[in-house]
Amino acid sequence: MNFFLGCAVWAYKDWVGDLFPAKSRPTDFLQLYSRRFTTVEGNTTFYSVPDAETVARWAADTPPGFEFCLKLPRDITHQGLLAPQIPAALGFLEHMQGLGDRLGPMFVQLPPSYSPAWIDDLTAFLQAWPRKTAPLALEVRHLDWFKPTHATKLTAILEELGVGRVLLDTRAVYNGSNDPQLNSERRKPKLPLQPSVTAPFSLVRFINHPEREVNEEYWAEWVTHVDQWLRQGTRVYFFMHCPQEAQSPGYARAFQHLLEKQGVPVPVLPWDSFDQPPAQLSLF
Repeated sequence: MNFFLGCAVWAYKDWVGDLFPAKSRPTDFLQLYSRRFTTVEGNTTFYSVPDAETVARWAADTPPGFEFCLKLPRDITHQGLLAPQIPAALGFLEHMQGLGDRLGPMFVQLPPSYSPAWIDDLTAFLQAWPRKTAPLALEVRHLDWFKPTHATKLTAILEELGVGRVLLDTRAVYNGSNDPQLNSERRKPKLPLQPSVTAPFSLVRFINHPEREVNEEYWAEWVTHVDQWLRQGTRVYFFMHCPQEAQSPGYARAFQHLLEKQGVPVPVLPWDSFDQPPAQLSLF
């Protein structure tokens, strides 16, 4: 299976009655989520590292073939230089080995303050990461990384080391005058999109607008990219976000159906295999 689809989180109470059956308990959310989607973006580890017992439970609650794509903790990535954090990063990786084959690619999200001036520090960190143990992807947020000279140099480093590029697409939420993130504490940055592949896998984070029609032109672009990459043998991890989190699963499912409609070689979404799946979100 080369295509994995999911959301940013697996536990959201307003999914009960839509993604999850009515009266589902929070303790069952991961088990239910992992039987409807094939991956999850592990934002939880950015804020707090789970203990070994919790990691073991995550593995036990999910079926074979499901993968966690975990974000490295902010205590590692948001404290200035990365090289001094290499021992902590390797310790985190070792700790998360408790997931076994449920551990997918991990990713580093750099803060907006981390600029190309620190590229040697970044290179040292990426070189130290044992990519055969767990593939690694990188998300940069300082605008200078997207300027041609710095972008070309970064791409060369990522390709040489086999590190993926996190493709964060926020165009939809910044389309038009209605910014759905105005009251959000975690606004996504407005950054250029560089849809290139630098590793055997690609990790896409698509931020949806709550109004479906705003997203559709961008979905169409991503269908083309995903189709091309899958036919080239690239593994694709595609995550659907929305400022109104209740809509994220429905948007992910709609994107899956669009891929199928266009003949893209994707596996069946587990959510669609239920004899009586939960009712779709009201906007559909």
